[in-house]
Amino acid sequence: MRGEDERPNRRSDQRPEERSDQPPRAWPPAVPASEPNVLREYALLADGYRGALIGPDGNVSWLCAPGWADPPVFTALLGGRGEYLVTPATRWFVWGGHYEPNSLVWRSRWVTADGIVESREALRYPGDQRHLVLLRQIQPLDRDALVRVRLDPRADFGRAPVRQVRRLGPLWLARSGDLYLRLLGGETLHQDPDGALVGELTVPAGGRHDLVLEISTHPLEDPPPRPAELWRTTVDTWRGAVPVLSGDAARDAAFAYAVLRGLTRPGGGMVAAATTALPERAQSGRNYDYRYAWVRDQSLAGQAAALLGRYELLDDVVAFLSERILADGDRLAPAYTADGHPVPAERDLDFLTGYPGAPPKVGNWVRGQFQLDGFGEILLLLAAAGRHDRLDDASWRAMDLAARVIAERWNQPDSGIWELRPRQWIHSKLTCVAGLRTAARIAPRALAGRWVALADAILADAAAHGLHPSGRWQRAYDDPRVDAALLLPGIRGALPGGDPRTEATRRAVLAELERDGYLYRFRPDVRPLGDAEGAFLLCGFAAALAAWQAGDPVAATRWFERNRAACGAPGLFTEEYDVQQRQLRANLPQAFVHALMLETAVTVGQATPGPARPGDRSGTG
Repeated sequence: MRGEDERPNRRSDQRPEERSDQPPRAWPPAVPASEPNVLREYALLADGYRGALIGPDGNVSWLCAPGWADPPVFTALLGGRGEYLVTPATRWFVWGGHYEPNSLVWRSRWVTADGIVESREALRYPGDQRHLVLLRQIQPLDRDALVRVRLDPRADFGRAPVRQVRRLGPLWLARSGDLYLRLLGGETLHQDPDGALVGELTVPAGGRHDLVLEISTHPLEDPPPRPAELWRTTVDTWRGAVPVLSGDAARDAAFAYAVLRGLTRPGGGMVAAATTALPERAQSGRNYDYRYAWVRDQSLAGQAAALLGRYELLDDVVAFLSERILADGDRLAPAYTADGHPVPAERDLDFLTGYPGAPPKVGNWVRGQFQLDGFGEILLLLAAAGRHDRLDDASWRAMDLAARVIAERWNQPDSGIWELRPRQWIHSKLTCVAGLRTAARIAPRALAGRWVALADAILADAAAHGLHPSGRWQRAYDDPRVDAALLLPGIRGALPGGDPRTEATRRAVLAELERDGYLYRFRPDVRPLGDAEGAFLLCGFAAALAAWQAGDPVAATRWFERNRAACGAPGLFTEEYDVQQRQLRANLPQAFVHALMLETAVTVGQATPGPARPGDRSGTG
């Protein structure tokens, strides 16, 4: 989402823009711990505080600890040391897998020449801020299975090998960096010369073998938890956290909600993705760290949750954004860490190979930008929460402050939704119009009047300077091109229903930016669409919502179905989709795509909430 063909606003702590026609920057070669997989093959485990990626061979190749933006202990995704492999002891197998219903409990499945083996995988849910528990349960289905295990945790991006490794009865204990580790179920493993625990496990047909890995910021002195209790708690908690849905897309919509819950820190923010430095385009310098909570993404997730009546996710997002704007006011950053702290400056990780096509980096240069549309998004979110009576005094004050910041700064250039150099972006202004109008519907009369008048003033200025001669909205006051982001303000109610400018913009977006049923953000240069970047799935789902709003349910369903197919085998979306190669691009999974997919599924009637289950935490409580 971040950056494109133009030179963004730059500070001393931000990287220079790289152009696709320049040679790629070289970075030091290294020997990866394991071969990378295409992104469509990775599955996600998450517990709100961190996330893990598991490849088709059963390797946990990415896991940050203790939190989202901390250094990983398993870094094979970026070519570093540190991995956790559970795989058949033969290389001759076919991989598959699936999530258990309404959860982030993943089942790896391998069909070998000797039988079928599954490995059940999960992070204990609910999670703990300082203590993660990774559960793995090997289950041969028809014959005895021989399974190979390699556990090599290395903190600090693979630079801190294990130390103080010792065996204590059925447990292995160790340290890595500042972290404490404990493994249950590895009695037959031994330590190899590199310090990793390795070995093979024989599991009888119909039996199971549990491996429980704990990683903590403090010594693990309590008795180890029992695997059966951990599994029961995790499955029951997920069952209560994810809604029952019906409809043709019920499974995918419920899974999208599970992804959003897994990426959301309890009482805190939702990270945009679990990973960093996965390339949007190979060797183009466009690879970013998305392990942070973006204001815009929070709003999209919260509005989807409100549409479902899921108040636990809605309340977390409302609390996070209310606290941030009350603390920072007109200095509101586009993104924060999941616990509300500033995003660190971007820096390269020159000691890692990186995922093929991109040098690795952490931090994000967005920290210094002003994005006007974020204030409009906050108003849209808080208004949605207000319609469900979910606002406290702090949130009402946050709403008032967001409107006051818009009044003070709406006529200033900003970096906009795509995080570019500051300009008078039409999307930003119209998003504020939509937010003000929507918030006015639930506000006291005096405030409502002021907010509607302010919305009218912004709209009039945008119409005077940003309306294309053809009658559609253009990207910016000084840029006549069309932009798919301009679909969103119309969907959110910036203009009255039936306004010809909304329909003219929709038709222009489709005519200019649609290819093969997918939508691109804009045309960055003279190259054909798809050469500069992939299709944007956020825009594709926005096209579905815009078609629905225009009274064309057939087109809305077509857009929805086409774009929900642009996922990997586990069902995860990235930000971009390479239409020609049918490949996922950039960080995984992209939260705001799952949020808009969920909203679209409910809006177009492909997923509808069902009756609540006993213990379900949604509803009016």
